[in-house]
Amino acid sequence: MKKNIWITGLGLIAGAIAGYIYYQQIGCISGTCPITSRPLSSTLYGAAMGGLVFNLFVPNKKKPSKHQDQDVM
Repeated sequence: MKKNIWITGLGLIAGAIAGYIYYQQIGCISGTCPITSRPLSSTLYGAAMGGLVFNLFVPNKKKPSKHQDQDVM
C-alpha cells in the first residue's frame, strides 16, 4: 500500500515540475490558452497528468474471484 502512494506521489511531483517548466519555456504568449497561460494552472495540470501516468505503474494485486475461471455466456 505504501509503495502505491509513493509511486503516485512521485508522479505528482514530477508532473508539477514538468508543468511549470513547460509554462516557463513554452507557455502561451497571447494569454488565451486556458492551461498554459498561468503558472498555477499549468503546474496543477502537469501534477494531475504525472500522477495518472505514474499510477499506471502501480502493481495491481487483486485476488482472483471464484467466477473468473468459468466461461460466462
